[in-house]
Amino acid sequence: MQSRVKWVENMTFIGQSSSGHSVVLDGNGGEKAPSPMELVLMAAGGCSSVDVVSGLQDLQQQITACEVNISAERREQAPRIFTSANLHFVVTGHALDDELVSKVVVDSLEKYCSVCLMLGKGVELSHSYEIVAA
Repeated sequence: MQSRVKWVENMTFIGQSSSGHSVVLDGNGGEKAPSPMELVLMAAGGCSSVDVVSGLQDLQQQITACEVNISAERREQAPRIFTSANLHFVVTGHALDDELVSKVVVDSLEKYCSVCLMLGKGVELSHSYEIVAA
């Protein structure tokens, strides 16, 4: 896997993936586009959401929607790394099994999500979830 980030102007950059997709990055704290650190959180949410949705589908759960809200804390001084993050999943579906949802969420964060596992080496990660009947 490869990617490339190219400076455009001021503190605006274009990231290009080896799969041919592009994303704008903003080094001014998200003034014009997501900041690199915001993209890290979105990557964690995206990666873990893939695990949760596919895991619940594999378990024959009737999932109709999945959203993850991520909140994180960063150090005040440089390097401003994340010190903690919580991923709160809102899973919607028909007759969802609470124990299965809990297991799939935990397994994603502790076993399968590559982004969360990398962050977990230096970030206190936690999770929560809620089930919404469709």
